[in-house]
Amino acid sequence: MLNAVSLMAPELLLATQTIFVVVIGLFVKDDNQADVMRYIAVAMLVAFALMGFILGRPQGMAFNGMLRVDDFGHYAKLIIGLTAAVALIFMKPYFKEEGLDRFEFSVLMLYAVLGMSIMVSANNLLALYIGIELQTLALYIMAAFNRDSLRASEAGLKYFVLGAISSGLLLYGASLIYGFTGFLDFDGIATVIAADGMSVGIIGGMVFMMCGLAFKISAAPFHMWTPDVYEGSPTPVTGFFASAPKFAAMALIARLLFGPLGDAFEQWQQVVAAIAIVSMFTGAIGALSQTNIKRLMAYSSIANMGYALVPLAAGTVAGVQGLLVFMTIYVITAVGVFAAILQMRIRNGMVEQISDLSGLAQSNRPLAVVLTMFFFSLAGIPPLLGFFGKFFAFYPAVEAGLWWLVVAALVASVIGAFYYLRVIKTMWFDETNVEFVRGPMSLRWIGTGAALLIGLVIFLPFATTPFRGLLDSASAALF
Repeated sequence: MLNAVSLMAPELLLATQTIFVVVIGLFVKDDNQADVMRYIAVAMLVAFALMGFILGRPQGMAFNGMLRVDDFGHYAKLIIGLTAAVALIFMKPYFKEEGLDRFEFSVLMLYAVLGMSIMVSANNLLALYIGIELQTLALYIMAAFNRDSLRASEAGLKYFVLGAISSGLLLYGASLIYGFTGFLDFDGIATVIAADGMSVGIIGGMVFMMCGLAFKISAAPFHMWTPDVYEGSPTPVTGFFASAPKFAAMALIARLLFGPLGDAFEQWQQVVAAIAIVSMFTGAIGALSQTNIKRLMAYSSIANMGYALVPLAAGTVAGVQGLLVFMTIYVITAVGVFAAILQMRIRNGMVEQISDLSGLAQSNRPLAVVLTMFFFSLAGIPPLLGFFGKFFAFYPAVEAGLWWLVVAALVASVIGAFYYLRVIKTMWFDETNVEFVRGPMSLRWIGTGAALLIGLVIFLPFATTPFRGLLDSASAALF
Protein backbone atom coordinates (compact mmCIF):
# COMPACT_ATOMS: atom_id res chain seq x y z
CA MET A 1 0.00 0.00 0.00
CA LEU A 2 2.80 2.43 0.94
CA ASN A 3 4.65 1.54 -2.23
CA ALA A 4 1.56 2.32 -4.34
CA VAL A 5 1.13 5.66 -2.57
CA SER A 6 4.76 6.60 -3.18
CA LEU A 7 4.49 5.64 -6.85
CA MET A 8 1.36 7.71 -7.40
CA ALA A 9 2.11 10.50 -4.91
CA PRO A 10 2.30 13.30 -7.54
CA GLU A 11 -1.04 12.32 -9.10
CA LEU A 12 -2.73 11.78 -5.72
CA LEU A 13 -1.49 15.18 -4.54
CA LEU A 14 -2.84 16.88 -7.67
CA ALA A 15 -6.20 15.07 -7.61
CA THR A 16 -6.90 15.78 -3.93
CA GLN A 17 -5.77 19.37 -4.28
CA THR A 18 -8.08 19.89 -7.26
CA ILE A 19 -11.06 18.73 -5.21
CA PHE A 20 -9.92 21.02 -2.38
CA VAL A 21 -9.71 24.04 -4.69
CA VAL A 22 -13.18 23.35 -6.10
CA VAL A 23 -14.78 23.06 -2.64
CA ILE A 24 -13.01 26.13 -1.24
CA GLY A 25 -13.80 28.14 -4.36
CA LEU A 26 -17.50 27.34 -4.10
CA PHE A 27 -17.87 28.35 -0.47
CA VAL A 28 -15.35 31.16 -0.09
CA LYS A 29 -16.47 34.28 -1.95
CA ASP A 30 -14.31 37.40 -1.72
CA ASP A 31 -12.31 39.73 -3.91
CA ASN A 32 -9.11 37.71 -3.48
CA GLN A 33 -10.67 34.32 -4.23
CA ALA A 34 -9.00 33.87 -7.63
CA ASP A 35 -5.61 34.98 -6.31
CA VAL A 36 -5.70 32.61 -3.35
CA MET A 37 -6.73 29.67 -5.53
CA ARG A 38 -4.01 30.55 -8.05
CA TYR A 39 -1.29 30.63 -5.39
CA ILE A 40 -2.46 27.28 -4.05
CA ALA A 41 -2.46 25.83 -7.57
CA VAL A 42 1.04 27.16 -8.28
CA ALA A 43 2.37 25.68 -5.03
CA MET A 44 0.77 22.32 -5.80
CA LEU A 45 2.14 22.29 -9.37
CA VAL A 46 5.66 22.93 -8.10
CA ALA A 47 5.22 20.19 -5.49
CA PHE A 48 3.87 17.87 -8.19
CA ALA A 49 6.90 18.58 -10.39
CA LEU A 50 9.40 17.84 -7.61
CA MET A 51 7.56 15.05 -5.77
CA GLY A 52 9.19 12.19 -7.66
CA PHE A 53 12.66 13.53 -6.94
CA ILE A 54 11.86 14.24 -3.27
CA LEU A 55 10.76 10.60 -2.87
CA GLY A 56 13.95 9.33 -4.53
CA ARG A 57 12.51 8.74 -8.01
CA PRO A 58 10.52 5.56 -7.21
CA GLN A 59 10.19 2.94 -9.96
CA GLY A 60 7.44 0.42 -10.62
CA MET A 61 3.91 -0.30 -11.82
CA ALA A 62 0.71 1.17 -10.41
CA PHE A 63 -3.00 0.27 -10.77
CA ASN A 64 -2.30 -3.30 -11.89
CA GLY A 65 0.22 -2.22 -14.50
CA MET A 66 -1.88 0.52 -16.11
CA LEU A 67 0.67 3.18 -15.21
CA ARG A 68 4.46 2.88 -15.34
CA VAL A 69 6.50 5.04 -12.97
CA ASP A 70 10.09 5.52 -14.14
CA ASP A 71 12.72 8.18 -14.73
CA PHE A 72 11.22 9.10 -18.10
CA GLY A 73 7.94 9.94 -16.39
CA HIS A 74 9.67 11.79 -13.56
CA TYR A 75 11.52 14.03 -16.01
CA ALA A 76 8.38 14.71 -18.07
CA LYS A 77 6.36 15.58 -14.94
CA LEU A 78 9.13 17.94 -13.81
CA ILE A 79 8.96 19.94 -17.04
CA ILE A 80 5.14 19.86 -17.25
CA GLY A 81 4.56 20.91 -13.63
CA LEU A 82 7.04 23.78 -13.67
CA THR A 83 5.78 25.01 -17.04
CA ALA A 84 2.17 25.05 -15.83
CA ALA A 85 3.17 26.90 -12.65
CA VAL A 86 5.04 29.57 -14.63
CA ALA A 87 2.12 29.89 -17.05
CA LEU A 88 -0.34 30.47 -14.18
CA ILE A 89 1.87 33.22 -12.77
CA PHE A 90 2.14 34.99 -16.12
CA MET A 91 -1.63 34.76 -16.66
CA LYS A 92 -2.59 36.77 -13.57
CA PRO A 93 -2.27 40.37 -14.88
CA TYR A 94 -3.93 39.51 -18.21
CA PHE A 95 -6.96 37.95 -16.55
CA LYS A 96 -7.33 40.87 -14.14
CA GLU A 97 -7.20 43.37 -17.01
CA GLU A 98 -9.73 41.43 -19.10
CA GLY A 99 -12.11 40.69 -16.22
CA LEU A 100 -11.52 36.94 -16.47
CA ASP A 101 -9.88 36.36 -13.09
CA ARG A 102 -11.95 33.47 -11.78
CA PHE A 103 -10.80 30.54 -9.66
CA GLU A 104 -12.19 28.00 -12.14
CA PHE A 105 -9.18 28.54 -14.39
CA SER A 106 -6.82 27.19 -11.72
CA VAL A 107 -9.03 24.11 -11.47
CA LEU A 108 -8.86 23.59 -15.22
CA MET A 109 -5.08 23.92 -15.14
CA LEU A 110 -4.77 21.30 -12.40
CA TYR A 111 -7.02 18.88 -14.28
CA ALA A 112 -5.05 19.43 -17.50
CA VAL A 113 -1.75 18.70 -15.75
CA LEU A 114 -3.25 15.62 -14.08
CA GLY A 115 -4.24 14.35 -17.52
CA MET A 116 -0.74 15.03 -18.84
CA SER A 117 0.75 13.12 -15.91
CA ILE A 118 -1.37 10.08 -16.74
CA MET A 119 -0.36 10.40 -20.41
CA VAL A 120 3.39 10.31 -19.77
CA SER A 121 3.03 7.34 -17.39
CA ALA A 122 0.53 5.34 -19.45
CA ASN A 123 1.25 1.62 -19.81
CA ASN A 124 -2.17 0.64 -21.11
CA LEU A 125 -4.29 1.77 -24.04
CA LEU A 126 -7.19 2.70 -21.72
CA ALA A 127 -4.92 4.73 -19.43
CA LEU A 128 -3.51 6.43 -22.51
CA TYR A 129 -6.96 7.46 -23.68
CA ILE A 130 -8.15 8.56 -20.22
CA GLY A 131 -5.09 10.78 -19.82
CA ILE A 132 -5.53 12.38 -23.22
CA GLU A 133 -9.22 13.10 -22.71
CA LEU A 134 -8.72 14.47 -19.19
CA GLN A 135 -6.17 16.88 -20.58
CA THR A 136 -8.01 17.91 -23.73
CA LEU A 137 -11.42 18.45 -22.08
CA ALA A 138 -9.77 21.00 -19.80
CA LEU A 139 -7.95 22.60 -22.73
CA TYR A 140 -11.19 22.99 -24.72
CA ILE A 141 -12.69 25.08 -21.92
CA MET A 142 -9.48 27.06 -21.43
CA ALA A 143 -9.51 28.03 -25.12
CA ALA A 144 -13.06 29.41 -24.79
CA PHE A 145 -12.60 30.82 -21.28
CA ASN A 146 -13.40 34.35 -22.45
CA ARG A 147 -17.11 33.76 -23.02
CA ASP A 148 -17.70 37.33 -24.22
CA SER A 149 -15.25 36.94 -27.09
CA LEU A 150 -16.59 35.55 -30.35
CA ARG A 151 -13.08 34.53 -31.41
CA ALA A 152 -12.49 32.63 -28.18
CA SER A 153 -15.81 30.80 -28.48
CA GLU A 154 -15.01 29.91 -32.08
CA ALA A 155 -11.54 28.68 -31.05
CA GLY A 156 -13.00 26.46 -28.34
CA LEU A 157 -15.64 25.04 -30.68
CA LYS A 158 -13.13 24.29 -33.45
CA TYR A 159 -10.78 22.70 -30.96
CA PHE A 160 -13.59 20.55 -29.55
CA VAL A 161 -14.98 19.37 -32.93
CA LEU A 162 -11.62 18.55 -34.46
CA GLY A 163 -10.46 17.07 -31.17
CA ALA A 164 -13.43 14.69 -31.25
CA ILE A 165 -12.34 13.52 -34.70
CA SER A 166 -8.80 12.89 -33.47
CA SER A 167 -10.18 10.98 -30.47
CA GLY A 168 -12.17 8.81 -32.88
CA LEU A 169 -9.02 8.04 -34.87
CA LEU A 170 -7.15 7.22 -31.68
CA LEU A 171 -9.89 4.92 -30.36
CA TYR A 172 -10.26 3.13 -33.69
CA GLY A 173 -6.53 2.53 -33.83
CA ALA A 174 -6.51 1.24 -30.24
CA SER A 175 -9.43 -1.10 -31.00
CA LEU A 176 -7.56 -2.55 -33.99
CA ILE A 177 -4.45 -3.18 -31.91
CA TYR A 178 -6.55 -4.77 -29.15
CA GLY A 179 -8.47 -6.88 -31.65
CA PHE A 180 -5.36 -8.27 -33.32
CA THR A 181 -3.26 -8.75 -30.17
CA GLY A 182 -5.83 -9.45 -27.46
CA PHE A 183 -4.12 -7.08 -25.03
CA LEU A 184 -4.64 -3.54 -23.81
CA ASP A 185 -1.49 -3.30 -21.71
CA PHE A 186 1.72 -2.34 -23.46
CA ASP A 187 3.73 -5.34 -22.24
CA GLY A 188 1.19 -7.81 -23.65
CA ILE A 189 1.08 -6.00 -26.99
CA ALA A 190 4.88 -6.02 -27.16
CA THR A 191 4.97 -9.77 -26.42
CA VAL A 192 2.53 -10.58 -29.25
CA ILE A 193 4.40 -8.39 -31.76
CA ALA A 194 7.75 -9.92 -30.76
CA ALA A 195 6.36 -13.44 -31.20
CA ASP A 196 4.16 -13.09 -34.28
CA GLY A 197 5.40 -9.93 -35.98
CA MET A 198 3.32 -7.06 -37.35
CA SER A 199 0.06 -8.08 -38.99
CA VAL A 200 -1.88 -5.80 -41.33
CA GLY A 201 -4.39 -5.05 -38.58
CA ILE A 202 -1.72 -3.99 -36.08
CA ILE A 203 -0.07 -1.77 -38.69
CA GLY A 204 -3.44 -0.19 -39.43
CA GLY A 205 -4.06 0.40 -35.73
CA MET A 206 -0.60 1.92 -35.33
CA VAL A 207 -1.21 4.33 -38.22
CA PHE A 208 -4.61 5.43 -36.87
CA MET A 209 -3.17 5.97 -33.39
CA MET A 210 -0.29 7.99 -34.81
CA CYS A 211 -2.77 10.13 -36.73
CA GLY A 212 -4.74 10.82 -33.55
CA LEU A 213 -1.59 11.66 -31.60
CA ALA A 214 -0.26 13.84 -34.43
CA PHE A 215 -3.33 16.01 -33.92
CA LYS A 216 -2.40 16.50 -30.25
CA ILE A 217 1.05 17.84 -31.15
CA SER A 218 -0.37 19.80 -34.14
CA ALA A 219 1.80 17.92 -36.61
CA ALA A 220 0.87 18.24 -40.28
CA PRO A 221 -1.35 17.20 -41.98
CA PHE A 222 -3.39 17.22 -38.74
CA HIS A 223 -2.55 20.81 -37.90
CA MET A 224 -5.65 22.56 -39.25
CA TRP A 225 -6.94 23.54 -35.79
CA THR A 226 -3.73 25.16 -34.59
CA PRO A 227 -3.66 28.65 -36.23
CA ASP A 228 -7.33 29.40 -35.46
CA VAL A 229 -7.16 28.13 -31.86
CA TYR A 230 -3.90 29.97 -31.16
CA GLU A 231 -5.33 33.20 -32.58
CA GLY A 232 -8.72 33.01 -30.86
CA SER A 233 -7.63 31.85 -27.40
CA PRO A 234 -6.57 34.35 -24.73
CA THR A 235 -2.88 35.15 -25.24
CA PRO A 236 -1.54 33.50 -22.05
CA VAL A 237 -3.62 30.40 -22.79
CA THR A 238 -2.05 30.25 -26.24
CA GLY A 239 1.36 30.37 -24.58
CA PHE A 240 0.40 27.41 -22.40
CA PHE A 241 -0.95 25.47 -25.40
CA ALA A 242 2.43 25.92 -27.11
CA SER A 243 4.37 24.39 -24.23
CA ALA A 244 3.30 21.76 -21.68
CA PRO A 245 0.59 19.93 -23.72
CA LYS A 246 3.03 19.55 -26.63
CA PHE A 247 5.68 18.11 -24.32
CA ALA A 248 3.22 15.64 -22.77
CA ALA A 249 1.89 14.44 -26.13
CA MET A 250 5.40 14.02 -27.54
CA ALA A 251 6.44 12.06 -24.44
CA LEU A 252 3.39 9.81 -24.90
CA ILE A 253 4.32 9.19 -28.55
CA ALA A 254 7.83 8.19 -27.48
CA ARG A 255 6.50 5.81 -24.81
CA LEU A 256 4.08 4.22 -27.29
CA LEU A 257 6.66 3.77 -30.06
CA PHE A 258 9.48 2.43 -27.89
CA GLY A 259 7.20 0.41 -25.62
CA PRO A 260 4.52 -1.83 -27.20
CA LEU A 261 5.63 -0.99 -30.76
CA GLY A 262 9.36 -1.28 -30.12
CA ASP A 263 9.74 -4.35 -32.35
CA ALA A 264 7.86 -2.60 -35.18
CA PHE A 265 10.59 -0.01 -35.66
CA GLU A 266 10.88 -0.52 -39.42
CA GLN A 267 7.16 0.13 -39.87
CA TRP A 268 6.72 3.18 -37.63
CA GLN A 269 10.00 4.80 -38.65
CA GLN A 270 8.50 5.51 -42.08
CA VAL A 271 5.35 7.03 -40.54
CA VAL A 272 7.35 9.24 -38.16
CA ALA A 273 9.72 10.42 -40.89
CA ALA A 274 6.81 11.26 -43.23
CA ILE A 275 4.96 13.26 -40.57
CA ALA A 276 8.21 15.04 -39.64
CA ILE A 277 8.91 16.19 -43.20
CA VAL A 278 5.35 17.33 -43.88
CA SER A 279 5.22 19.20 -40.54
CA MET A 280 8.56 20.95 -41.01
CA PHE A 281 7.73 22.33 -44.43
CA THR A 282 4.05 23.03 -43.73
CA GLY A 283 5.00 25.06 -40.67
CA ALA A 284 7.92 26.86 -42.30
CA ILE A 285 6.11 27.77 -45.52
CA GLY A 286 2.78 28.54 -43.84
CA ALA A 287 4.42 31.03 -41.47
CA LEU A 288 5.84 33.12 -44.32
CA SER A 289 2.51 34.79 -45.09
CA GLN A 290 1.33 35.38 -41.51
CA THR A 291 0.71 38.88 -40.17
CA ASN A 292 -0.64 37.86 -36.75
CA ILE A 293 2.03 37.05 -34.16
CA LYS A 294 -0.07 34.28 -32.57
CA ARG A 295 -0.71 32.60 -35.93
CA LEU A 296 3.00 32.92 -36.66
CA MET A 297 3.77 31.08 -33.42
CA ALA A 298 1.18 28.45 -34.37
CA TYR A 299 2.97 27.65 -37.63
CA SER A 300 6.28 27.83 -35.79
CA SER A 301 5.02 25.16 -33.39
CA ILE A 302 3.97 22.96 -36.31
CA ALA A 303 7.48 23.17 -37.76
CA ASN A 304 9.09 22.56 -34.37
CA MET A 305 7.03 19.43 -33.80
CA GLY A 306 8.45 18.20 -37.10
CA TYR A 307 11.98 18.84 -35.82
CA ALA A 308 11.12 17.00 -32.59
CA LEU A 309 10.10 13.89 -34.55
CA VAL A 310 13.47 13.73 -36.35
CA PRO A 311 15.39 12.14 -33.42
CA LEU A 312 12.50 9.70 -32.80
CA ALA A 313 12.97 8.35 -36.33
CA ALA A 314 16.48 7.26 -35.33
CA GLY A 315 14.97 4.72 -32.91
CA THR A 316 17.87 4.91 -30.43
CA VAL A 317 18.48 5.97 -26.83
CA ALA A 318 20.31 9.01 -28.16
CA GLY A 319 17.22 9.81 -30.23
CA VAL A 320 14.98 9.84 -27.15
CA GLN A 321 17.53 12.00 -25.35
CA GLY A 322 17.58 14.37 -28.32
CA LEU A 323 13.78 14.56 -28.19
CA LEU A 324 13.79 15.44 -24.47
CA VAL A 325 16.50 18.08 -24.91
CA PHE A 326 14.77 19.67 -27.90
CA MET A 327 11.33 19.72 -26.29
CA THR A 328 12.67 21.13 -23.02
CA ILE A 329 14.40 23.96 -24.87
CA TYR A 330 11.34 24.58 -27.04
CA VAL A 331 9.10 24.84 -23.97
CA ILE A 332 11.42 27.40 -22.34
CA THR A 333 11.58 29.48 -25.51
CA ALA A 334 7.83 29.36 -26.25
CA VAL A 335 6.92 30.41 -22.72
CA GLY A 336 9.49 33.20 -22.96
CA VAL A 337 8.08 34.56 -26.22
CA PHE A 338 4.54 34.75 -24.86
CA ALA A 339 5.76 36.20 -21.54
CA ALA A 340 7.35 39.03 -23.54
CA ILE A 341 4.23 39.49 -25.69
CA LEU A 342 2.12 39.80 -22.53
CA GLN A 343 4.12 42.88 -21.53
CA MET A 344 2.98 44.80 -24.62
CA ARG A 345 -0.37 46.52 -24.82
CA ILE A 346 -1.68 49.18 -27.20
CA ARG A 347 -4.75 51.37 -26.83
CA ASN A 348 -6.91 48.91 -28.75
CA GLY A 349 -5.91 45.94 -26.62
CA MET A 350 -3.17 43.30 -26.68
CA VAL A 351 -0.44 43.34 -29.32
CA GLU A 352 -1.31 40.68 -31.91
CA GLN A 353 -0.21 41.99 -35.31
CA ILE A 354 3.45 41.76 -36.29
CA SER A 355 3.18 45.34 -37.59
CA ASP A 356 2.34 46.45 -34.02
CA LEU A 357 5.96 45.64 -33.12
CA SER A 358 7.26 48.35 -35.47
CA GLY A 359 9.94 50.45 -33.83
CA LEU A 360 9.80 48.51 -30.54
CA ALA A 361 13.57 48.98 -30.20
CA GLN A 362 13.05 52.76 -30.00
CA SER A 363 10.13 52.69 -27.55
CA ASN A 364 11.19 49.75 -25.35
CA ARG A 365 14.72 48.57 -26.13
CA PRO A 366 15.06 46.00 -23.28
CA LEU A 367 11.89 44.22 -24.42
CA ALA A 368 13.10 44.31 -28.04
CA VAL A 369 16.37 42.68 -26.94
CA VAL A 370 14.50 39.96 -25.03
CA LEU A 371 12.21 39.16 -27.98
CA THR A 372 15.17 39.19 -30.38
CA MET A 373 17.02 36.65 -28.24
CA PHE A 374 13.99 34.38 -28.10
CA PHE A 375 13.41 34.53 -31.86
CA PHE A 376 17.11 33.91 -32.55
CA SER A 377 16.86 30.89 -30.26
CA LEU A 378 13.80 29.58 -32.13
CA ALA A 379 15.71 30.02 -35.39
CA GLY A 380 18.61 27.96 -34.01
CA ILE A 381 21.25 30.68 -34.10
CA PRO A 382 24.37 29.76 -32.06
CA PRO A 383 25.32 30.06 -29.26
CA LEU A 384 21.75 30.41 -27.97
CA LEU A 385 19.81 27.51 -26.50
CA GLY A 386 17.79 26.76 -29.64
CA PHE A 387 20.94 25.87 -31.56
CA PHE A 388 21.81 23.16 -29.06
CA GLY A 389 18.25 21.88 -29.18
CA LYS A 390 18.43 21.32 -32.92
CA PHE A 391 21.95 19.89 -32.63
CA PHE A 392 20.82 17.26 -30.12
CA ALA A 393 17.72 16.57 -32.22
CA PHE A 394 19.48 16.13 -35.57
CA TYR A 395 22.67 14.35 -34.50
CA PRO A 396 21.00 11.00 -33.57
CA ALA A 397 19.38 10.94 -37.04
CA VAL A 398 22.80 11.47 -38.63
CA GLU A 399 24.22 8.59 -36.57
CA ALA A 400 21.32 6.40 -37.73
CA GLY A 401 22.08 7.18 -41.38
CA LEU A 402 19.01 9.36 -41.97
CA TRP A 403 20.96 12.02 -43.84
CA TRP A 404 18.07 12.85 -46.14
CA LEU A 405 15.81 13.62 -43.17
CA VAL A 406 18.43 15.86 -41.55
CA VAL A 407 19.03 17.71 -44.83
CA ALA A 408 15.27 18.31 -45.13
CA ALA A 409 15.21 19.60 -41.55
CA LEU A 410 18.09 21.99 -42.24
CA VAL A 411 16.36 23.33 -45.36
CA ALA A 412 13.15 23.89 -43.38
CA SER A 413 15.19 25.62 -40.65
CA VAL A 414 16.64 28.04 -43.21
CA ILE A 415 13.13 28.86 -44.45
CA GLY A 416 11.98 29.28 -40.85
CA ALA A 417 14.84 31.69 -40.08
CA PHE A 418 13.35 34.11 -42.61
CA TYR A 419 10.09 34.75 -40.76
CA TYR A 420 11.86 35.05 -37.41
CA LEU A 421 14.26 37.58 -38.94
CA ARG A 422 11.28 39.43 -40.42
CA VAL A 423 9.87 40.00 -36.95
CA ILE A 424 13.28 41.12 -35.68
CA LYS A 425 13.62 43.52 -38.62
CA THR A 426 10.18 44.97 -37.82
CA MET A 427 11.19 45.63 -34.22
CA TRP A 428 14.57 47.21 -34.95
CA PHE A 429 14.33 48.96 -38.31
CA ASP A 430 10.68 49.89 -39.01
CA GLU A 431 9.20 53.19 -37.92
CA THR A 432 6.95 53.21 -34.84
CA ASN A 433 3.27 53.34 -35.81
CA VAL A 434 1.58 52.41 -32.51
CA GLU A 435 1.61 53.80 -29.01
CA PHE A 436 2.20 51.38 -26.17
CA VAL A 437 0.34 51.98 -22.94
CA ARG A 438 1.26 50.95 -19.45
CA GLY A 439 -0.97 48.52 -17.66
CA PRO A 440 -0.92 45.30 -15.65
CA MET A 441 1.02 43.63 -18.47
CA SER A 442 4.03 45.81 -17.67
CA LEU A 443 4.37 44.83 -14.04
CA ARG A 444 7.98 44.54 -12.98
CA TRP A 445 7.74 40.93 -11.89
CA ILE A 446 6.65 39.84 -15.36
CA GLY A 447 9.68 41.59 -16.80
CA THR A 448 11.83 39.83 -14.22
CA GLY A 449 10.35 36.48 -15.25
CA ALA A 450 11.05 37.18 -18.92
CA ALA A 451 14.61 38.18 -18.03
CA LEU A 452 15.09 34.90 -16.15
CA LEU A 453 13.86 32.95 -19.17
CA ILE A 454 16.20 34.83 -21.48
CA GLY A 455 18.99 34.04 -19.03
CA LEU A 456 18.19 30.35 -19.49
CA VAL A 457 18.28 30.78 -23.27
CA ILE A 458 21.74 32.36 -23.09
CA PHE A 459 23.48 30.54 -20.26
CA LEU A 460 21.88 27.08 -19.98
CA PRO A 461 24.08 25.64 -22.79
CA PHE A 462 27.05 26.23 -20.49
CA ALA A 463 25.43 24.50 -17.52
CA THR A 464 24.05 21.30 -19.01
CA THR A 465 26.36 18.89 -17.17
CA PRO A 466 24.17 18.61 -14.02
CA PHE A 467 21.22 17.59 -16.21
CA ARG A 468 23.12 15.06 -18.27
CA GLY A 469 22.69 12.19 -15.81
CA LEU A 470 18.98 12.90 -15.47
CA LEU A 471 18.54 12.97 -19.26
CA ASP A 472 20.52 9.74 -19.64
CA SER A 473 18.40 7.87 -17.10
CA ALA A 474 15.14 9.31 -18.50
CA SER A 475 15.90 8.30 -22.08
CA ALA A 476 17.23 4.85 -21.10
CA ALA A 477 14.03 4.12 -19.14
CA LEU A 478 12.12 3.46 -22.38
CA PHE A 479 14.44 0.65 -23.47
